[in-house]
Amino acid sequence: MGEVGLQYRILPEGLEIDLDVLLASIKKSLPAGANLRASEQKPVAYGLKALHILIVMDDKKGGSEVVEEALGKVPGVQSVEMVEIGLL
Repeated sequence: MGEVGLQYRILPEGLEIDLDVLLASIKKSLPAGANLRASEQKPVAYGLKALHILIVMDDKKGGSEVVEEALGKVPGVQSVEMVEIGLL
């Protein structure tokens, strides 16, 4: 079939969380077949930044729920929000 792009907004637990370290942990936690294609740090408020990431995976596997669950278990992640989903 094709690939699906999943865009997430990830908020860290606080200002003291190093987003580069958090991103490395996120890469390690992704389920098989899910690939991190892009990431960006965007300001939220009062010095807090969110990670915006794009994950691409085969649409046959479905599994956006599996990806969200894996992201939510990464230490230092406060919340995971689906921003956009679409076929590539």
